[in-house]
Amino acid sequence: MNPLKVRLAAMNFIEFAVWGAYLTSLGAYLSNAGLGYGIGWFYAIQGIVSIFMPAIVGIIADRWIPAQKMLSLCHLLAGIFMMGAGFYGYAAGAEVQFGPLFALYTVSVAFFMPTIGLANSVCYNAMERANMDTIKEFPPIRVLGTVGFIVAMLITNFTGFQNNYWQMVFSGALSLLMVVYALTMPNCPVSKSDNNKGLVDALGLRAFTLFKDKSMAIFFIFSMLLGVSLQITNGFANPFISSFAKIAEFADSWGAQNANALISISQISETLCILLIPFFLKRFGIKIVMMMAMIAWFLRFGLFGVGNPGGGVIFLILSMIVYGVAFDFFNVSGSLYVDQKVDGKLRSSAQGLFMLMTNGIGATVGTLSAQAIVDKVVFTQPEGTMQYAQGWSNAWLIFAAYALAVAILFWICFRNPNKDKNITTAEIKDIPSKSDDPAGEVLV
Repeated sequence: MNPLKVRLAAMNFIEFAVWGAYLTSLGAYLSNAGLGYGIGWFYAIQGIVSIFMPAIVGIIADRWIPAQKMLSLCHLLAGIFMMGAGFYGYAAGAEVQFGPLFALYTVSVAFFMPTIGLANSVCYNAMERANMDTIKEFPPIRVLGTVGFIVAMLITNFTGFQNNYWQMVFSGALSLLMVVYALTMPNCPVSKSDNNKGLVDALGLRAFTLFKDKSMAIFFIFSMLLGVSLQITNGFANPFISSFAKIAEFADSWGAQNANALISISQISETLCILLIPFFLKRFGIKIVMMMAMIAWFLRFGLFGVGNPGGGVIFLILSMIVYGVAFDFFNVSGSLYVDQKVDGKLRSSAQGLFMLMTNGIGATVGTLSAQAIVDKVVFTQPEGTMQYAQGWSNAWLIFAAYALAVAILFWICFRNPNKDKNITTAEIKDIPSKSDDPAGEVLV
């Protein structure tokens, strides 16, 4: 195997293991610590910081600090504060307070969220310099990120970390490993600005004018609308499945006792679906691939709505399986589409903008809205079967209806820009511009 591909795959493995250590299980710890009312905020803050941090960090990586060094620095700060949150939970014990834990966690995720886009930029840069086809070669590299996520999830599950603060210590330790490894990645050159450039160019903010291109504007808007779905199951799937342990009928079921392991089927599906992306993008284009993702989100939520860890466990398993299409066909394909549509000098900034719309604005609105819905339709029900079964079922079906509505609107509004050429730093000032050059047409 190509040594460069192995190195990039290992980087993705560590990158997503950091996230997998706590992302799907933090809600269980918060519930056990008496902080269940704050689950929405712990997941929403990832979106809030993604509104500005990935864009700012991406600009810095484009203009001043090479992306691999910025990746290392961000993980250093993220790891220190995540371990700090974990050790605070250890020291506080049963007296853990929302404020200190949330503050430490917030600083950590503020520096972690930009690393997802930075890791993509490091990969794309290295592959481009090695004359590799990103559409063909990136998905197999990215799949190791999902493997890392799964491995970290399972370690968290079977060590019992999913129910306590050690999941955060584990995540922080993995971040510190990335601090060193990122510095071994190929150098990512920064863009040197001319002295006569204006303030917008000097700050690298020109990427935000991508919205002048109609097809890109619609794509980013629907990325935001679909981003609403991203963190809902991360925040609430584990508490939902674990809650069945309080119902006698399901108390001894494997799923209710091992929610994180059951959820890991989602990431296993993801590893397989990533490998399908080159075929589907080349065969059907970005519009159909995004539609597949949206329908998959509808099924993801709808199957949760009719499932349970007992006789209805098959519906939960099917929900986990379709998650691979829901996540990969949106996140990974969207990232590749953005990379193909912009000039290399705008790569980090454009990836940061994509993160802002999806994991920033979209995920923030989605998580806080989901918390409000759960509070209304779940926790207002009397404890017992009505709350843990019927209440949760209604919540998931509401989420499913939203995903279906977004899919219908996307099909109506998004057109295939078959002849749009790649957007460069010079042309972005005069967007939209058309050309018969089919560069990047494979994605549209």
